[in-house]
Amino acid sequence: MASGILVNIQEEVTCPICLELLTEPLSLDCGHTFCQTCITVNDKESIIGQEGNRSCPVCRVSFEPGNLRPNRQVANIVQRLQEVKGNLEEEQKRNLCAHHGEKLQLFCEEDRKVICWLCERSQAHRGHETFLLEEVAPKYQKTLQSCLQKLKAEKQEAEELEIKVREEMSTWKTQIQNEMQSVQENFTRLRQILNSEEVKELKKLKDELEVILKELAESENDLVKEKLLVTNLISDVEHYLQGSTMELLQDVNVIMKRSESLALKKPKTFPKEQRRVFRAPDLREILRVFNELTDVQRYWGTENNSSSSVKKHSKPFNKEKMTVLQRPKKVTECFDLTDREFKIGLKKLKEIRKLRKAVE
Repeated sequence: MASGILVNIQEEVTCPICLELLTEPLSLDCGHTFCQTCITVNDKESIIGQEGNRSCPVCRVSFEPGNLRPNRQVANIVQRLQEVKGNLEEEQKRNLCAHHGEKLQLFCEEDRKVICWLCERSQAHRGHETFLLEEVAPKYQKTLQSCLQKLKAEKQEAEELEIKVREEMSTWKTQIQNEMQSVQENFTRLRQILNSEEVKELKKLKDELEVILKELAESENDLVKEKLLVTNLISDVEHYLQGSTMELLQDVNVIMKRSESLALKKPKTFPKEQRRVFRAPDLREILRVFNELTDVQRYWGTENNSSSSVKKHSKPFNKEKMTVLQRPKKVTECFDLTDREFKIGLKKLKEIRKLRKAVE
């Protein structure tokens, strides 16, 4: 029935001159339509009469060349007709076995392929369990529906993980930026002593942030790619579920293999605990020890009036040797003092301070 309708339509859009589908159709005043080339270029007797007048080859009504008008509606019908014919031809090819030219009516369960009756008897499928397409289609429709639900769940999980990664990136940015601000404030108070260490701490934090963000960005990119793969596969599955049984069963093996090969890669995470972060107490302890050592060195410089002693015990403190995370012992080593001199000097300083308070 459908082919009969197509034949009728094709007759309506066939050029009466060349008997082919109309190309760039032009209509005459009488209503008949011809190919542009056929009605304007060809000087046939059917168009030009003995007196030189042009007339319609169908009804012989005279027409003026200037009155020819394009018939877009007919052109659209021709285009649609060509598309439908092409689809029908392609569909007919898909329904025939590529090896034997027979109609594809069977489905090989073992190979998951649509085959013809000759394929069933061939060496490749001999002994395999086969079914009629109508019998096996509901089973694989149900299988693909289950596969589709799984893929949608994978997509949703990927989207949720993507959101978590972005939130974690934001959290890390905020946390690191706050730590950077804290470091900057603390170093501002001790700029003369700890300027070089501020740069080191900031660089360490920036490097840490760069590494973390790089890893998280890679995780995000991986999730985006995986989500795109899942989305494309979902689109393909939905296409096959909405299409013909033949199309579904022909490609079901490829679709299922693509689905089975998908495995969502979990993004890398970074623990926020047990991180060594710079704190203000580190500065206070260093500053306290630094002040004590400075006073002790000054005490020994006073006790030893000789220039040699002053030179020995009053060696200027080298700020380049000191680092933020050094403990008091390390700071002590930066001064030209023995442990015994440090203990004696500190004891004498406490006695002097006690006497000063008593006098005041």
